[in-house]
Amino acid sequence: MSPVALITGASRGIGAAIARSLSDTHELLLGGRDADALGALAASLPNARPWQVDITDHAALAEAVPSIGRLDVLVHSAGVTELGHVVDSPPDLWRRTFDLNLFAVAELTRLLLPALRATSGQVVLINSGAGLHAHPNWGAYAASKHALRAFGDSLRAEEEREHGIRVTSVHPGRVDTDMQRDVRAQEGGEYEPRFYLEADSVGRAVAAAVLAGPDAHLTEIVVRPRAH
Repeated sequence: MSPVALITGASRGIGAAIARSLSDTHELLLGGRDADALGALAASLPNARPWQVDITDHAALAEAVPSIGRLDVLVHSAGVTELGHVVDSPPDLWRRTFDLNLFAVAELTRLLLPALRATSGQVVLINSGAGLHAHPNWGAYAASKHALRAFGDSLRAEEEREHGIRVTSVHPGRVDTDMQRDVRAQEGGEYEPRFYLEADSVGRAVAAAVLAGPDAHLTEIVVRPRAH
């Protein structure tokens, strides 16, 4: 029986790339809200099916989780980026950012820990360079990603020794995705994909962590575009 991986944010970008990277080795649950995009990706991959749910809706999440059963890998790739000076960032912006980038991650992980413990599974957190260094205009996003890194460190300390769960934080630089196009529009800058990582490069980095031997635990991966 193939191991099972659930990937949130799988409808596009990095999440879809991770799905492609794991498709030969895992049965896939493709998490997201866009039914058409999830269905199209599932149709293109072996052993993949959509898992459509709004993970910021905790009631809907609690209803959807029991359908999963076995789980070996949980990849958190869903996220949102809203930029702005702190002085221009009202509470609703901070709430939206933390709801998806942190609170939904924590709740979905909590609900799925019994299944992950049963398989001595793995949690992969798609973080960001902003989770290591904060820059002007990135306050809410960077704060959510710093908190996500702390969440991963705490989860690893709690779960690795007792239940064998591996926890990997992945910190990509800028990636050529629709989200990056939106970020550059917010920044008012030119979109230059030649300077960005390909999403599939991030997907392969995640696969390396997931497929590492049982004696290996890749706790943190930093992926940067090569200098031009």
